[in-house]
Amino acid sequence: MNYLAHAFLAGPIAADRVGGVAGDFVKGLLDPLPPGLGPALAEGVRLHRRIDSFADTHPAFRRSRGRVSAARRRVAGIMVDLFYDHFLARHWDAVSARWPANAARSGASLTAFTAETYRLIDTHPEPLPAAFVPVFERMAAHDWLASYGDAATVALALDRMAAHRLRAPNPLAGAGAELLADYAGFEADFFDFLPDALAFAAQVRAERA
Repeated sequence: MNYLAHAFLAGPIAADRVGGVAGDFVKGLLDPLPPGLGPALAEGVRLHRRIDSFADTHPAFRRSRGRVSAARRRVAGIMVDLFYDHFLARHWDAVSARWPANAARSGASLTAFTAETYRLIDTHPEPLPAAFVPVFERMAAHDWLASYGDAATVALALDRMAAHRLRAPNPLAGAGAELLADYAGFEADFFDFLPDALAFAAQVRAERA
């Protein structure tokens, strides 16, 4: 899952949403807590990791990875993460109406949800992962989370990851074209996956409580 999906799946607890967005920037074991990571944020990171593990084994998510061309199969998970953020952003009104608790409040627009997410991160009382701080500044300044509703922005994000986040050479550049090549298939997979992912995340939160 990518940033927007993790923020949405995290549910109503602020620290879970912060940990959902920042989770990829926390490395290593969480028990004992690594230096500088507060307990509330650690719970959000644990939820983030449980959701990622769930996604990796879900039939719809695996089906989406299988739609990716053989040349890009080793980065298929990265691609599908961003594709699912695209569909969540594009169908936000319908999805948030069905699961309003995850959207922070009933009727909240996507831009309202992303603005609240940035505020929660900015005001989180525990330290944020150091590597996440400059990324968050750019994320909030350009509203990355809402921008994923545009397929062209998803393609640009994948190209930037190919150039700046992955070791060269890698096949991620140009991967946005694969979203358009099988758009309906990826979209159907997303809608098969989302209800199960929401139920799983809610179960993890309930077990923790």
